[in-house]
Amino acid sequence: MDYGKVLSPAVSEIKPSGIRKFFDIAGTMEGVISLGVGEPDFPTPWEIRKAGILSLESGKTRYTSNWGLEQLRAEICRYVERKYGVCYEPLHDVLVTVGGSEAIDACIRAITCPGDEVIIPQPSYVCYEPIVRLAGGVPVIIETKAENDFKLTSAELTAALSPRTKALIMPYPCNPTGAIMERADLEAIASVLRGTDVFVISDEIYAELTFGESRHVSIASIEGMQERTVLVNGFSKTFSMTGWRLGYACGPAPVMEQVTKIHQFAIMCAPTTSQYAAIEALRNGDEAVEMMREEYDMRRRLIVSGFRKLGLSCREPKGAFYAFPSIQSTGLSSDEFCERLLYSEKVAVVPGTAFGAGGEGFIRASYCYSTEHILEALHRIERFLKNL
Repeated sequence: MDYGKVLSPAVSEIKPSGIRKFFDIAGTMEGVISLGVGEPDFPTPWEIRKAGILSLESGKTRYTSNWGLEQLRAEICRYVERKYGVCYEPLHDVLVTVGGSEAIDACIRAITCPGDEVIIPQPSYVCYEPIVRLAGGVPVIIETKAENDFKLTSAELTAALSPRTKALIMPYPCNPTGAIMERADLEAIASVLRGTDVFVISDEIYAELTFGESRHVSIASIEGMQERTVLVNGFSKTFSMTGWRLGYACGPAPVMEQVTKIHQFAIMCAPTTSQYAAIEALRNGDEAVEMMREEYDMRRRLIVSGFRKLGLSCREPKGAFYAFPSIQSTGLSSDEFCERLLYSEKVAVVPGTAFGAGGEGFIRASYCYSTEHILEALHRIERFLKNL
């Protein structure tokens, strides 16, 4: 059989995730220290796990509504209003999804027609561009600049807009750069979008992992933006619930009705056990989240100072749990640096190019690892640089 005639060209033309390439190689080697995985090293807090266990013991193992448990959607609305000052109606504005990734996929598919342009700031998470292409859309890439702390600027957005622009992806706090958008930054973006029909998909999965004086501001909280924004978030990063696979999307009811159709036919509903655990997380998880955030903050300062001591320029990441140091001084490309580091010193990091062409000259290093783990990785990187 000629599988080339069977498979969709749109799928076949998509390159595999650049993140996985190095993990696959590292998986065949002994003694590798990884700074590659963007997954909290904390167990899910016990009270959250216990809520999930109790739901199983109580026999709560049936399907929920396509939209998710009404009780959970009400808690999501209370949480989003309490944290970000944005009010949603639980029955029609909130969809519970299988992770934030499903929410992003369904939202992009719900609004994108063939030929529509979707603006994507990069470097950013790897899923946005492929999903837009699979929906028949045209990704329009804005390469954010290190000198702007990898923030999207109003001038860059204005230059990228066209009559075919349908949507803007807002990936902040940003994986891999650690960039955040403060209120003034978001006001400038909003001033460009008001009066247009451009819709915003705001991926706020790292919202609770911001550092310093500035805490997360949702673009949906900016005047005139809630009606044109879907806010995507989830439980994986904030509550250390990656394996529970639970996220949510909040947005205008007419949009969410269509997003839910896609979820309904593709997924049916998010995992029931995870939904009961999530109710506990939203109600009583703040203390555990703050403990984890403070630990990440300490590791953040450790890894950034470590890279700088090694002579690698590294801007301060103010959100998520990644550092994005420049390796341009080595004369190596991002891929060359990562491959040689992996084979010579058995340290796995991710080339910046995995997150878009604008990531060339950078690497992503996650600091959701123990201090001992980070220090050992830095020691090996120091040895690698000395031997270049």
